[in-house]
Amino acid sequence: MRKTVLTFGLLSGAVSSSMMLLTIPFLDRIGFDRGEILGYTTIIASFLLVFFGIRSFRDHVAGGTVTFRRAFTVGILITLVSCVCYVATWELIYFKLTPGFADKYAAYAIERARASGASDQEVEATKHKMQEFRRIYDKPLVNAALTFLEPFPIGLAVTLISAGVLGKKKPRGEVMSGTAA
Repeated sequence: MRKTVLTFGLLSGAVSSSMMLLTIPFLDRIGFDRGEILGYTTIIASFLLVFFGIRSFRDHVAGGTVTFRRAFTVGILITLVSCVCYVATWELIYFKLTPGFADKYAAYAIERARASGASDQEVEATKHKMQEFRRIYDKPLVNAALTFLEPFPIGLAVTLISAGVLGKKKPRGEVMSGTAA
């Protein structure tokens, strides 16, 4: 199971991490709205590897059958490895490659509030919210925890769906072969 989890988890993490790194030079052109759409689309695409990882485990390690529980375990471990890669990449990007990210995002949020017709009070509230965001997000552990919460729910959903679809119990009276984990 370890080889399957690491292989598919690292592949999934590589997909999301690569896309983040590839889009950094174009951040100003892409914009935050499109960047968010692109980011979540990439996260979903990277978690397709959870499905393929569970299927690979079922077909090559578990002898063609796997329970929901075992499939879920494999999938959630792949998700965790992928999320760790995602978080590590974001920490590098945020603290080393784009140190002004929080300021740019704050300016974007304030301008978006103004453009939507927000009152002066609402714009001021957005400014305070962005200051608080920066204060909290500049702490590496908090940043890592909040960043982990971006892809994890998607990975959990993909894991649940994949385990449900791929989980097969052995027929009664049949002995499973190749059940080594």
